Amino acid sequence: MSNLHFAELELALDALPRLYPGPGGTAGVVSEGRIIAAKAWGYADLTRHRPMETGTRLPICSITKQFTCGVLISLFAHPDRLDAGVARLLPRFKEALPSIEELCNNQSGLRDYWALTVLLGASAGQIFDREDAIRMFTTMERSHFAPGTRYSYSNGNFRLLAEMIEAESGRPLECHYRDVIWKPAGMETAISAPDTRFPVDDVIGYEGNAASGFFPAANGIYWVGDAGISASLKDMLAYERWIDKYRDDADALYARLARPVKFRDGTPAAYGFGVAHGKLGDFETTGHGGALRGFRAHRLHVASERLSVFVAFNHEADAHHAALHLGRAALGIPQQRTAAVDESWRGQWTCSETGLICRVDTGETGATLNFATGREKLTSASDRSLHGPITSMTRTGTTLTMSRPKENLVSRLMPLERVETADAIEIAGRYACDELDAAMIIETADCGVYSRFEGFLGVGPMELVSPAGPDTWTVATRRTLDAPAPGEWTLSIRRGMNGAVAGCVLGCWLAHGLRYRKVS
Repeated sequence: MSNLHFAELELALDALPRLYPGPGGTAGVVSEGRIIAAKAWGYADLTRHRPMETGTRLPICSITKQFTCGVLISLFAHPDRLDAGVARLLPRFKEALPSIEELCNNQSGLRDYWALTVLLGASAGQIFDREDAIRMFTTMERSHFAPGTRYSYSNGNFRLLAEMIEAESGRPLECHYRDVIWKPAGMETAISAPDTRFPVDDVIGYEGNAASGFFPAANGIYWVGDAGISASLKDMLAYERWIDKYRDDADALYARLARPVKFRDGTPAAYGFGVAHGKLGDFETTGHGGALRGFRAHRLHVASERLSVFVAFNHEADAHHAALHLGRAALGIPQQRTAAVDESWRGQWTCSETGLICRVDTGETGATLNFATGREKLTSASDRSLHGPITSMTRTGTTLTMSRPKENLVSRLMPLERVETADAIEIAGRYACDELDAAMIIETADCGVYSRFEGFLGVGPMELVSPAGPDTWTVATRRTLDAPAPGEWTLSIRRGMNGAVAGCVLGCWLAHGLRYRKVS
């Protein structure tokens, strides 16, 4: 603990409510097995004036995934014995099925089912029960890359694991969480709360921001395996202490979860068994974030320094950056600095591997890449390339090469001419996606262009369609069942031999390569 920067950490903790303003939050730090900070601020319910406390249970969202994988490897010495269950849950799948381990490592190639709910007509806040998820799996036919070859975040991987664990063991997943992790770790109040309509401890999650104000978020999702656990700050700090207690045991549960994994070609992967591997300065880290409408959480573990950080908000501020902020302060790592990036990098391209639009914006604070679900900061290197936490970019003439090692993705980016206005009359009409048994309707209204999606989940709201390039449009989705929303969808028009619009390909980072044919 002598290497810890206590004064800087205390200042960083005190700054969280100001840097990440919202209704309330909790944050704590464990060092060498001891809790050295535990802080709660604000309100769990603004209307009832109920304060947030260190014992208030909040959804930990996708942090649940490592608990699910922990149960899996504890119950089954050879998890691949469950591989047959994948075929049972994906009966219409026409391509190579992923293995259990590829599900655990987000290498399955399965499109994220929460992103697909948008295309199946879901509206924000509607009820999505357990059987709705099962129905989605039974209709899946294809992946968007071959299993084991790349990384793509997919909540469905862990929902499938949960279904198979319960079917094989004959017991609810919550019982296994309690026996395998919660009791041994001393997580005394952790609970499985799969139905988000009924938050534990009556805590309210909020949308909005300081400028627009905060308002209760509507959730109607049934989670199990991919999320669903609610835990207090006290619970999560107990978990971090448990990890530290068995730090020298190579067979301890967290040590097994955090072991390095690879892709099928032998390339090291940065995600495995519900645990993300990264770096904070020169220090190796493991951890995971979580997001549900109205809630954000993140845990960060630096094994070499015996340091753990946990942050949770009942609003939609960036818990990941908040955890990094505390970690940097505790370890004395200077905050990252950015510099101006040459304006020649500004532009937009089409990714040859995914078909998605890739945009780069430049300014005095560096460059930002808009490609996945959020914006990534990029800085310029001495060789005139750009680098960020996930992406590196090099340039040859007008063509860029984008490398995302954590995803095992290297792609050529082809220039896409910007188009500010376009005639939408010829793309208007009804489109069918046979793979999803769903439809997309594009309509024009004076100068506006809008779309809606229809499927077994209903008829979704009208979404804004904007021109981006020649025969390339974007569809904005800001509110979905899950959070964060998939964001921008790339809509690429396909024409027949006569030049008329015949269909399109639609996709976002979580679910790309979906083909639609125009039917009217």
